[in-house]
Amino acid sequence: MSKKVISAKTTEALEKLVSHQLQLIGEDPQREGLLKTPHRVAKSIQFLTKGYSEDIKTILNGAIFKEDYNEMVIVKDIDYFSMCEHHMLPFYGKIHIAYIPNGKIVGLSKIPRLVDMFARRLQVQERMTRQIANTLFEVLNPEGVAVVCEGKHMCMMMRGVEKQHSLATTSAMIGVFETNIKTRTEFLTLITNKLS
Repeated sequence: MSKKVISAKTTEALEKLVSHQLQLIGEDPQREGLLKTPHRVAKSIQFLTKGYSEDIKTILNGAIFKEDYNEMVIVKDIDYFSMCEHHMLPFYGKIHIAYIPNGKIVGLSKIPRLVDMFARRLQVQERMTRQIANTLFEVLNPEGVAVVCEGKHMCMMMRGVEKQHSLATTSAMIGVFETNIKTRTEFLTLITNKLS
């Protein structure tokens, strides 16, 4: 995927589109409350899709270390915010990630950054879950990777079926998490337990 470059020209083009959109829905872009809306929306869209301009090498920034540790590493309850590619409405929730090292570990703060890189794009939850798992598996070559993603989708809550309490859950299991039921069960148990 090519990197998206955010420029003044891009911002200006987005502002024109938002202004036109306001006109199409019957609003007046010159009304006081809307004067700065095209600029604000343009900046917002650029922030919400900044994952297109990020890459894994920059995100990790050399934070992969040799370590003789072979037990499960879990980072859970990672907040994420994304936008549904079908309606460009937000979906958000929590992601839980585990891996079993095979001689290499990654700095713990890099895992939420990896989540943000994929979340800050137009997405579907299923693809995002798999992208995170595949990327961790590729860069660490661990014994296995597991990702569980929970999401509330505004496209289901605000429009369409209007089900405000629905929660979508997706998972991706690679390596021992896919082949070993005991390992998978341990992960699923650990992400549902709360520390006292």
